Amino acid sequence: MAGRGRGKFKCRVGRPWAVAACGSSGAIGGGGSGRGLFLSVPLETLISKMSTNENANTPSARLNRFKNKGKDSTEMRRRRIEVNVELRKAKKDDQMLKRRNVSTLPDDATSPLQENKGNQVLAHWSVEEIVKGVNSNNMELQLQATQAARKLLSREKQPPIDSIIRAGLIPKFVSFLGRADCSPIQFESAWALTNIASGTSEQTRAVVDGGAIPAFISLLASPHTHISEQAVWALGNIAGDGSAYRDLVIKYGAIEPLLSLLAVPDLSSLASGYLRNVTWTLSNLCRNKNPAPPIEAIQQILPTLVRLLHHDDPEVLADTCWAISYLTDGSNDRIEVVVKTGLVPQLVRLLGCSELPIMTPSLRAIGNIVTGTDEQTQVVIDSGALAVFPSLLSHHKNNIQKEAAWTMSNITAGRQDQIQRVVDHGLVPYLIGVLRKGDFKSQKEAVWAVTNYTSGGTIDQIVYLVQAGVLEPLLNLLSTKDSKTVLVILDAVSNIFLAAEKINETEKLCLMIEECGGLDRIEALQSHENEQVYRASSTIIEKYFSAEEEEDQNVVPDSTADSYTFQIQDSTPNSFNF
Repeated sequence: MAGRGRGKFKCRVGRPWAVAACGSSGAIGGGGSGRGLFLSVPLETLISKMSTNENANTPSARLNRFKNKGKDSTEMRRRRIEVNVELRKAKKDDQMLKRRNVSTLPDDATSPLQENKGNQVLAHWSVEEIVKGVNSNNMELQLQATQAARKLLSREKQPPIDSIIRAGLIPKFVSFLGRADCSPIQFESAWALTNIASGTSEQTRAVVDGGAIPAFISLLASPHTHISEQAVWALGNIAGDGSAYRDLVIKYGAIEPLLSLLAVPDLSSLASGYLRNVTWTLSNLCRNKNPAPPIEAIQQILPTLVRLLHHDDPEVLADTCWAISYLTDGSNDRIEVVVKTGLVPQLVRLLGCSELPIMTPSLRAIGNIVTGTDEQTQVVIDSGALAVFPSLLSHHKNNIQKEAAWTMSNITAGRQDQIQRVVDHGLVPYLIGVLRKGDFKSQKEAVWAVTNYTSGGTIDQIVYLVQAGVLEPLLNLLSTKDSKTVLVILDAVSNIFLAAEKINETEKLCLMIEECGGLDRIEALQSHENEQVYRASSTIIEKYFSAEEEEDQNVVPDSTADSYTFQIQDSTPNSFNF
């Protein structure tokens, strides 16, 4: 995802640091024997402090930050695509691309038509009998044959879609869609075509090639609600096949008549099933990439999505959230089109609901938004999203944990004040909890979150991260076989060492890493088959663990019973020059 790139470490301009070793009772989850980097200032003061780096937002400093800078854009893009494909595969069944209309009502009362007893004799016609009936000149026989075809196509198991297509029935069914003088045959043919279009891409193509799209769009204005709804359903199936047919449905002008179906003062006045079908079809018009939907179409649909986002029907809310997740899965300018509608606060409210079908797509949408600019990320933060993340990062569903950690990784790739908001909301211990106990996919995302944090955080923030106990679970993951994750962890370790160097605590950090078994793991990586892993681990060993460094004569430790206060001798007594 965007936001995976990592910039150079940013140091903090500040006063000399008083640093004390802390026993196991004082450090917050420090690794090993409880040793931890610790400032003499109260922890609550540390946590509440924002960055005072006056140079943090200069162009040169910003150049090295991570969301869109500091890393090759192809690498960031690759990461974004890689993660999105993985997440999409994991959740591909959360929203159906296509749906068949399978009647659950008995044969003698198939809504909305009350079929007469005479028709029931013909309920199980053969395909040959259907062809003969459809091609007759008798309207009643055509209706019965079309109804028989619909019943075959509506059965639960192995509907004979290909047999119906091979029999050449689709053009006839499409022609019946225009029979305004016989609404029952319009309905039956629409239902049959809907179920054919619910099949494979080849089967959907047969419906499209038969000229069904403009015919269905015309039926959206039918005075008969059940016929209009069936047309909505059919168009949803066609659009759900992929970006090409989605754009064809849009090109034929489906959006305006679809939206007009919801142009009522109160959406609650619509039948719930009808509203759900229209919402689902709209979501399919927002779905798929390569290419993404036309931006003009999105701008046309968005005001209705904003309205639907305030409805109370769970299925309507779920499909609306999916639609928004599709629209935010793209470039920053596409994310901006969505964000500027003002829907983020409502999306965050839905993120906090307990219903998984709504929580999942709303989390995806929020996660997509924070892959954008720092300003777009700030809208999410200002809408209160971080308050929901303790429950998301500890959710019983692994996929929720994973996507929450992925979202966090793009927030910690932001500005230092945004990292501070993560700290202020108490989310660091939850990220560490995912490192310790999450499934591996969640752990990988938490590793990215931690590494991005160490890449852009202030010294204070990195010290707090170490105090919170990040080292042991982070270093334990060096045993994974995934070379990319190992490299990301080694990057975090290097960043933490850079912070330790600035406060002359390298030796203490080395001891902490050694005590929690991290040194053994890093040393073992020197024989790793991946050359990048070998080089990165060797660099850390050579730089920090190979030999005792000469004592810096400018750093004179004043020792007390349990602490050191480092006096920095410099021409400017109250600042560091890095």
